[in-house]
Amino acid sequence: MRARLAADIGGTFTDVVLESPAGRDTAKVLTTPAPEVGVLEGVRRVLAAAGLPPSEVSVFVHGTTLATNALIERKGARTAFVTTEGMRDILEMGYEKRFEQYDVYMERPLPLVPRPLRFTVPGRRDGRGRVLRELDEAAVRGVGERLSAERVGAVAIGFMHAYAWPEHEQRAAEILKTQLPADVTLCLSSEVCPEIREYERFSTTCANAYVRPMMQGYLLRLRAELDALGMTCPLLLMMSGGGLTTLEIAARFPVRLVESGPAGGALLSSWIARERALERVLSFDMGGTTAKICLIDQGEPERARTFEVARAYRNVKGRSRASTRCSALPWVRTARAPIRDRPRMGAAAARLR
Repeated sequence: MRARLAADIGGTFTDVVLESPAGRDTAKVLTTPAPEVGVLEGVRRVLAAAGLPPSEVSVFVHGTTLATNALIERKGARTAFVTTEGMRDILEMGYEKRFEQYDVYMERPLPLVPRPLRFTVPGRRDGRGRVLRELDEAAVRGVGERLSAERVGAVAIGFMHAYAWPEHEQRAAEILKTQLPADVTLCLSSEVCPEIREYERFSTTCANAYVRPMMQGYLLRLRAELDALGMTCPLLLMMSGGGLTTLEIAARFPVRLVESGPAGGALLSSWIARERALERVLSFDMGGTTAKICLIDQGEPERARTFEVARAYRNVKGRSRASTRCSALPWVRTARAPIRDRPRMGAAAARLR
């Protein structure tokens, strides 16, 4: 058996584990501003401890909370949103419900994309794909000029019914690519989350655009550094549902990694529960930035298709910075991979409670 490598990046520490025929070696290092620096330091330590060259590693599995922390701490790219005329405020309107009906002091966290950076263009298809109004390409070019002036780092594009009929989104992206710098990220809702319901689809796409420049840059730098080190094995990323994906897919759709690191904790807890024949287990995972809780029932973690991040109030869904009731965004609408259901809050709040 050749060696296998795993790394998990948290808000405070980065953990690296090497499993080889000789045994298991571990390293814990501080998470660095450029995350790949800390990962590579940990990799070098475990390889040195095991006395193995990088070429002996057959696979590298990687989990991380970088995307989650960027959303919670609002450290993503300056993001704009381009949508169908009349849909500009859907990110704030959500389901038109208050998450707390009787709290007159209720505060809704701000959406990832502020209103001045949300733009609309004429053009409409109905649910059957019929063109009710052709896409106004001149209006798209006008939006492109404004985006250039705003110097955004990412653009999310979401049109009505594009989950089934993506042609207008694709054409708008083609036009904007000719007007924006090459390093500006473009994310289409028909690619990120091709599901019915505009609020979920748009907010998921905005979250993907918000974190993609950071996540894509990190993953590509890590791959280059590993190649330079002589470690040419596959690099696989853990997704929110506990499955694995390739570096290329992860760099394109980083929103699928939002619960990447915590998914590993839920999987380990479920394995321990089965090994110990425990029917109902509560898994608690506290990091430096966030704390996660998962219910393990009959050896299997609970699953969900949407969830909240940074819940600011106790016991009430919707009171979070990323919520399903207008308090912000239900961006983890995972079209192809359900998540391990883990309510998440700031680590400081978890300590106080």
